[in-house]
Amino acid sequence: MKTEQRCWSREEGWSGNTTSGNLKDAQLVLLFGHPSNLKNETLFKEIRQSYPNAYILSGSTAGEILKTRVYDDSLVATAIWFENTVIKTTHLKIKDRSDSLSIGEELVRVLDQEGLCHVFVLADGLNVNGSELVKGMVKHLPEGVKVTGGLTGDGGDFKETFTGANQMPESKMVIALGFYGTRLKIHCGSISGFEPFGPERKVTRSESNILYELDGEPAFGLYKKYLGDRLQDLPTQCFYFPLYYKTSKMEKGIVRTILGVDEETGSMTFAGDLEQGGTARLMKTNIDNLVSGAEEAAKACQSAGATSPGAAILMSCIGRKIIMKQQVEEEIEAVEGIFGPQTTLTGFYSYGEIAPIENYMEPHLHNQTMSITTFPEM
Repeated sequence: MKTEQRCWSREEGWSGNTTSGNLKDAQLVLLFGHPSNLKNETLFKEIRQSYPNAYILSGSTAGEILKTRVYDDSLVATAIWFENTVIKTTHLKIKDRSDSLSIGEELVRVLDQEGLCHVFVLADGLNVNGSELVKGMVKHLPEGVKVTGGLTGDGGDFKETFTGANQMPESKMVIALGFYGTRLKIHCGSISGFEPFGPERKVTRSESNILYELDGEPAFGLYKKYLGDRLQDLPTQCFYFPLYYKTSKMEKGIVRTILGVDEETGSMTFAGDLEQGGTARLMKTNIDNLVSGAEEAAKACQSAGATSPGAAILMSCIGRKIIMKQQVEEEIEAVEGIFGPQTTLTGFYSYGEIAPIENYMEPHLHNQTMSITTFPEM
């Protein structure tokens, strides 16, 4: 495997530090950027000219990752040349959010199953139910094959996100990238750095991603009562106090971010589904714990076999970025501290991360989690 990276910004134009020469024969380009840059036809054509044989997989972001830097209004291109790996792709348009489960099923059904070793998925961050999408994909994945990926962002505006399937990006699109071969050893790690606290409560009434009742009481009333004065700035503070959600089918719980509340009905809207019968606890964190979580996610990849991965895709949540502010790059530096500077780091801040819980098998939609996918080709 060989990689090279370049970055475009309004101030400097294109810049880059290519470590392997100009990879004209690269089979894959990961192109992440702010929506306005990702939709720039001139920039897209320049990438196409540089890598004429590559499949360009693009996604809009809430912050771009390049090495140990985090950018907010750039375009980051990572070209990858595989020596012994084949990639195959499929994509589907989202007609309605309620189709998310069937879209997940169809994406995997269309992909050639023979020799498939991993699936990486990018989905519109505002028009797909990520929880249902993952459930649909899991139904038809061959045994031993994992899926990772993320939901695209738009700089925190929550208006329109984009994905691109080897063409100019557009909204309402889901793309699946299949990897084939025996020499690519993909590993995953996904850890938040948030800690549960307080009593465990049962989800007694919910519908998709809307939580109405915990232990038979209005969910927001309990949330507000328990946190009290800590909820002075509710929209921002919700990122600091998400829920730890778990069902009997999960080996470990996952983080669910609060997107909004309805004080009249006492309901809360989350960035992922919560099933009735599941349990929920409040969570809290600090910057040190978030950095440690990113470090532990990298260690999970390492313990699974990725001692020195050639490349790693990092999916971190916009909620983590909001909490960490100017210190956000510390979590990227922590990942590099585990993998070493020889590993090519790319990725973005997302509206949801798709990965197994820690390094277990079954994938889920996560919130406020650092999810890492490594690609060492042996």
